[in-house]
Amino acid sequence: MKTQTAMAPSNGKATAKKTGTAASNGKPAPSKSTPSKRAAGKVPAKKDAAEELKEFLVDGLKDLYWAEKALVKVLPKMQKNATNSRLKEAIGSHLEQTKTHVERLEACFSALGQKAQAKKCDAMDGIIKEGESILEETEPGSMRDVGIIAASQKVEHYEIASYGTLAAFAKVLKEKKCLDNLLATLQEEKNTDELLTSMADTHLNSLAI
Repeated sequence: MKTQTAMAPSNGKATAKKTGTAASNGKPAPSKSTPSKRAAGKVPAKKDAAEELKEFLVDGLKDLYWAEKALVKVLPKMQKNATNSRLKEAIGSHLEQTKTHVERLEACFSALGQKAQAKKCDAMDGIIKEGESILEETEPGSMRDVGIIAASQKVEHYEIASYGTLAAFAKVLKEKKCLDNLLATLQEEKNTDELLTSMADTHLNSLAI
């Protein structure tokens, strides 16, 4: 019996083999240099990136220093647009606290042997802009008061997270003076957040229905 041998196609062209350089559908296989794996790789650090925890703490202080100084400018606008007398009073009180927060951050810089310096905080900048847009998107009165509280609590929650993190850094670094200042501000931010929640839950949210 004669064995059959594979015949080449009548057109004389050899069939493509399934190799690492050609796919079965005739399309070339992805090159090893494609960016698919690199996209999920490591992010290169900037030239001035923090290398030690103390540097990271200082960077965080710069962000908060910018944030608090920005709030000193924006809180009077929020107070002016509020209608509820208790809310107006709460914003005014927190404005004075915020001025103290700026001074405490300056004390932190001094304790760390650093010059007080602000670096734009993109997160707080976005929260402030959103808060200002809320004023335009709500009718004056109870509805706007509710919007102001919502915007203010976003500010407080960001600050609580930030001050809590930096306080943890200062504790590890044994920077007691800086730690004491950060913890004092952290508690005031928590108190303000609780006050705003109480005002919204007990009265203002219902008036906006």
